[in-house]
Amino acid sequence: MTENKKVLVLFDIDGTLTPSRKTLTEDMDNFITELQTKVDVGVVGGSDLPKQKEQLGENATTRFKYSFSENGVIAYEEGKLISKSSITDKLGEEKLQKFLNFCLHYIADFELPVKRGTFIEFRNGMINISLIGRNCSYEERLQYVELEKEGQFRQKFVKILQEKFSEYGLVFSIGGQISIDVFPQGWSKEYCLQFVNNKGYDEIHFFGDKTYKGGNDYEIFIHEETIGHTVTCPEDTVKICKELFF
Repeated sequence: MTENKKVLVLFDIDGTLTPSRKTLTEDMDNFITELQTKVDVGVVGGSDLPKQKEQLGENATTRFKYSFSENGVIAYEEGKLISKSSITDKLGEEKLQKFLNFCLHYIADFELPVKRGTFIEFRNGMINISLIGRNCSYEERLQYVELEKEGQFRQKFVKILQEKFSEYGLVFSIGGQISIDVFPQGWSKEYCLQFVNNKGYDEIHFFGDKTYKGGNDYEIFIHEETIGHTVTCPEDTVKICKELFF
């Protein structure tokens, strides 16, 4: 229970509020509405805003007290844009092209049973890399997940990138089921906390599924300003929230 406390609950999206790349269910939508009578609610995801709207609805920036896309590089509070940053400005074009060219060569030489389009997706605050390609079907995505359990494809690629670009000040984070998020140090999901840590909250809770070291929820999960909760599916999220806030 959180009576007499000002509480903010921040949710990851994929694997926490929805199955990966799927839309918000009616039951989850109703639960969020109920939860908002108890606490303030925000979302923080690695995807860009159009993809968040695909999953959460066109009202994603007004549905929640806070809406953070690309880890908070694009930040909305009560439907108003309050901050926007760019990885291009941070890195510079020369470093950016060297990095992208290396990734494209690596992906071209990497063999999988199937490959589809959009291997690199350039966003405002990060670069998203997918060895199979983000245009793969849901069935192809699941096939890749099974192959990677043994092959550890992304983990191996991350290690190569860390060694090759150690002086670039970049973080390589395994996110979702098929991709790697690349962003400047300090631009993980903890980036969003700068927009809420002066709002007088007694507690800030974070729920995510990739909370292990190297996962894209790790930094905000262990942050001193948050109370972290690991979930494995949306049903876990609902169960823990009911135990804590109702």
